[in-house]
Amino acid sequence: MGNDTIAEMITSVRNASLRKKGTVRVPATDVTRNISEILLREGFIDNFIDDQQNGNILVLNLKYRGRKKKSYITTLRRISKPGLRVYSNHREIPKVLGGMGIIILSTSGGIMTDREARQKKFGGELLCYVW
Repeated sequence: MGNDTIAEMITSVRNASLRKKGTVRVPATDVTRNISEILLREGFIDNFIDDQQNGNILVLNLKYRGRKKKSYITTLRRISKPGLRVYSNHREIPKVLGGMGIIILSTSGGIMTDREARQKKFGGELLCYVW
């Protein structure tokens, strides 16, 4: 395990989605729990379980559609990295696919989507985008 748990989570979910796996295990931190809650609320995953007994791990159940198991997560990419942080105010937060995708931000009001940040007029660090 490295220092960037957000990148580890994103990479694990992206790889599991490409391999059409049902579940993926990621390290559990406050940030990864909040990102998982956002993915659940926005409909990208079915649910997640906080597994305290087998170490501090989150088990995410990925969501697919159709017989060919097409994933709801098409693209998942990290924006801000430990070596290059990317910040934006609420007026300059980019829209993903004209509002079809989401950007997850870390703001002073907590971790939220781009729509919530624009509505509450919070700027912050752009963590990742999902569509």
